[in-house]
Parts: sequence; C-alpha cells; structure tokens
Amino acid sequence: VQLQACGGGLVQAGGFLRLSCAASGRTVSTYGMGWFRQAPGKEREFVAACSWSDVSTTYAETVKGRFTISRDNAKNTVYLQMNSLKPEDTAVYYCAARNRYFPISSKSVDYWGQGTLVTVSS
Repeated sequence: VQLQACGGGLVQAGGFLRLSCAASGRTVSTYGMGWFRQAPGKEREFVAACSWSDVSTTYAETVKGRFTISRDNAKNTVYLQMNSLKPEDTAVYYCAARNRYFPISSKSVDYWGQGTLVTVSS
C-alpha cells in the first residue's frame, strides 16, 4: 500500500486546511485510517483515526472539536478537515493505515504516507 498525502501549507491562526491521503496499490477499505503529526524536536503523535467503515472515529484531546477525519472508500482516500488552527498545530502530518483496527500508536501502523507540512502562523 502506498499512501500519498497532500493539502498542507501555510495558514494564519484561526484558519483552516483540508488534508487528503490517497491510497494506491491495493484497496484500504478494510483498514483503519488515521493521521499523526510530528513537530520539530518532538515525537510523532496521534491526531485522529477512523474505522474502515467510517462509523467510528477517535481524536486526540488537543484537536477534538476542531479536526474531523473522514474517508471515501470508493476513492481510497482519507481526509482531515482542520478548523480553528493554532500555532501549536504546526507539524508534518502523516497519514497512516492499519489492517482492521484504528492506527492509534505509531508502533501499530502498517503503512505510512510521506507527510505534508502544515504551518500555522500567529
């Protein structure tokens, strides 16, 4: 499975961005999909995940209420809508896939995307 993330960029605090992650190589319809991020000098951290059916979602407390994860299995794509962005959201964002379960921890991820940079200015 190859994951290609895009949609990052520079945005002012309070703004919004939408990240996309397209999967290729095989269908990921039975994979839990998620997003992680890594800020400079920090460890990679979990942001959000959704089940293969998109019925269940889970979020880190730091983004709950501001970010929304969704997926379109017909397009093999997962999205992260990020609203009310804060400077502390600045990081490289990675999409992730885990067979059948939520990708909650870095160690549980089966496949990683290449990352897309999000910079939020104050």
